[in-house]
Amino acid sequence: MNRIALLLLALVGCAPESSPPFDVVEATVDDIHTAFFEGRLTSRQLVETYLARIDAFDDSLNAFIVLNPDALAEADRLDQEYRETRQMRPLHGIPIVVKDNYDTAGLQTTAGSAALEGSVPPDDAYQVRKLKEAGAIVLGKTNMAEWAFSPYVTVSSIGGTTHNPYDLTRVPAGSSGGTAAAVAANLGVLGLGTDTGNSIRGPSGHNALVGIRSTMGLTSRDGIVPLYLRNDIGGPMARTVTDAVRVLDIIAGEDPADPITARSRGNRPESYNDFLDADGLKGARIGVFRWYLRPDSTHPDILANTERAVADMRAAGAVIVDPFTIPGINLYDESIWCEVFQHDVNIYLASRGPDAPVNTLADVLASGKYDPSIEDGLQHAVDWDQPPCPDLFSHEPNIVFRNAVVAAMEGAQLDAIVYPTWSWPARKIGDLESPAGDNSQMLSPQSGLPAIQVPSGFTGDGLPTGITFVGGLFGEPELIRIAYSYEQATMRRRPPQVFGPLPPVGS
Repeated sequence: MNRIALLLLALVGCAPESSPPFDVVEATVDDIHTAFFEGRLTSRQLVETYLARIDAFDDSLNAFIVLNPDALAEADRLDQEYRETRQMRPLHGIPIVVKDNYDTAGLQTTAGSAALEGSVPPDDAYQVRKLKEAGAIVLGKTNMAEWAFSPYVTVSSIGGTTHNPYDLTRVPAGSSGGTAAAVAANLGVLGLGTDTGNSIRGPSGHNALVGIRSTMGLTSRDGIVPLYLRNDIGGPMARTVTDAVRVLDIIAGEDPADPITARSRGNRPESYNDFLDADGLKGARIGVFRWYLRPDSTHPDILANTERAVADMRAAGAVIVDPFTIPGINLYDESIWCEVFQHDVNIYLASRGPDAPVNTLADVLASGKYDPSIEDGLQHAVDWDQPPCPDLFSHEPNIVFRNAVVAAMEGAQLDAIVYPTWSWPARKIGDLESPAGDNSQMLSPQSGLPAIQVPSGFTGDGLPTGITFVGGLFGEPELIRIAYSYEQATMRRRPPQVFGPLPPVGS
């Protein structure tokens, strides 16, 4: 069938009878928009397909807390808009999944807590609103570690336990594990997670995804239930660098509701999509941070996959600085963290108004509506009566830490630092004793520097591994070049085998 015939079919909103069903497994935004343009697919058909996959597969994953009852109506509206205008928005008709600590109009937002069950915010979080304006359709809210407490597991009193799609006996990490599992298993095209110390990059590493923690101040935190607001970042989780960058391009920029985003002024390029350069590794200077590559504390397969990744970068033209060290920093310095949870969450709960189920963190503790595993954490936060710390750009320990990292990078003339996202593969569910190997808590979260996690392969028993690139302040353009070039040179991601295409209807 020629292109003119396909266009005519698209104009009347029907696909040629001979067209095979659109396969959503590993489908990208470009794949979907091409199918829309060629008349092979509508947004309604796409949403119906994802809802069918959720119905078929989520009983085993337990990635979702609630689904959006208006998703199909929104798809119909966007299909009608496309028929009338022949124009597609940047994420036109793209189904996304949203971690349950993002305010989402019309859907309850609980941060994984049964104490907030049924609480519906009056409007969208800034990032959710921007993605909707770009044409995205929220399929539903995903499970999370309750109040985002755990980087290791995704367990909540309202959603239960989420499983890793590559091995259902293992964790997807935390706290954005529901988003990670859903996107990895192709139950949505894109996802939103949040990262205080690990929770975008960590679950992305355990689920063969790309996750971006942007520079503090590049993206708004308005409407996100806080953990430690001074460290919190919201951002994309996707199966490809391109799709993650598409999301970043939409959510980045100044938001008056979050004053720290004023720092993005003059630091945001016209489009981050312009930096998707397959040759981006050529001449890039990358430092191998061997603090996180110790043979005595790193799983052999992760060690091998990271060494292979470094070799792949060198083969693609990168200049490798190995080893790269950061004099004068202590990566075990707990004093740099500040206890601000009660202060921040009480401000958030007050914003929900007098009709909210709870108005303070003390109310949450008194309600008894929480998973037993977080009781000590809640009690500690309620008992803490010290004044909150200032933000990362005003707090002296963070300033000293960031200056040390930046000075070391500048001294070595680096474009990025690289290390394994985890030193050990995903634990078995219920295992709290085996090494976790979380390498994400310090370099980026305590400095405010950006980081991107990219798949680096799999262990011998099929568990995903990943590497993290860290760049300079507002250094996303160079990080995107490097991450995209590495991804295109290696293509290490593969989907989980048990979540393949659904059988045709009637088969």
